[in-house]
Amino acid sequence: MPIYEYVCNDCEHKFELLQSIGAEAAEDCPACEGKNVQKLISNSSFVLKGTGWYVTDYKDKKKNDSKSSSTTEAKPESKKSPEKATVPA
Repeated sequence: MPIYEYVCNDCEHKFELLQSIGAEAAEDCPACEGKNVQKLISNSSFVLKGTGWYVTDYKDKKKNDSKSSSTTEAKPESKKSPEKATVPA
């Protein structure tokens, strides 16, 4: 459930309420019990915790293993005879 911030326009008291999204906005100030309360717009405090939030965690490990093994193995050099350039007569 989100935490909403409110301010009382009578006594300038700021307070927070833990409310469901569909709940009605607060109408009463807990400090002065006034009815002139306004909802504030504030930054969210969304925090990602734990593992799994890095780009490298979502890559296919089999795909990475095959790439790394192919780059570490020595490839035999192919010997081709140099082609002769033809000169028009």
